[in-house]
Amino acid sequence: MQLLVVEDDDHVAGALVSVLGRHGYEVVRARDGASALRELSPRTDMVLLDLSLPDIDGFEVCRRIRRVSDTPIIMVTARTRLDARIRGLELGADDYVTKPYDVREVLARIDAVMRRGRGREWDGARADAAEARVRVRGLVVDLARREVRRTAGAVGDRVGDAVGTVVELTRKEFDLLALLVRQQGSVLTRERILRDVWGSSWKGLGRTLEVHVASLRRKLGEPDVVETVRGVGYRVAVPDGGDGAAPRGAGA
Repeated sequence: MQLLVVEDDDHVAGALVSVLGRHGYEVVRARDGASALRELSPRTDMVLLDLSLPDIDGFEVCRRIRRVSDTPIIMVTARTRLDARIRGLELGADDYVTKPYDVREVLARIDAVMRRGRGREWDGARADAAEARVRVRGLVVDLARREVRRTAGAVGDRVGDAVGTVVELTRKEFDLLALLVRQQGSVLTRERILRDVWGSSWKGLGRTLEVHVASLRRKLGEPDVVETVRGVGYRVAVPDGGDGAAPRGAGA
């Protein structure tokens, strides 16, 4: 497995590259954003991207990578502000690590991101097209197409062709929303969400879940679609005109 480590600090990069190498990873090092974009290739399995680079801002590097590749990206940052982390996730990063970090956390996050990338994905094409579309608060979630649109087009509890503005979500944001939609009306624990979406029950991912929920709410423009059930987890609002029953093919 090849990792592209984008880090301008030689001391930090040296220690990280050494640990990754001992754990069996093939590592390619880039000292700046321009080098990272040159080193990115079909062989790159994951990018560890520092945000503070000497030439191109790490956010811009992430944006450019996402134009050409779905390679998983873990942002590494000393920026602790929530809006900075949300921005990174909105640009397509799969996770983030805050400096200073323990290398064990980096290894755990690499493993979690790769596991969820290999994890099973619900095949919406197996369901009837109408049942694969769910309307919630003026939004249509198309589970088969992995698409969310703002629309008012619905007849009863069956949603017709979605028309309107597409809501741009990252893969993990859609996976999170889709899981909640398939269990619509039911409360899912944080542990269940982390297991099904992130492929891990590691408690250190709890903050990552919160950041994804915050980003998802902001992008949807409907903060109440994803409801927090204090002390338990999250649920999605019951679909418009529906009775809360999950689409056929959804798990319990």
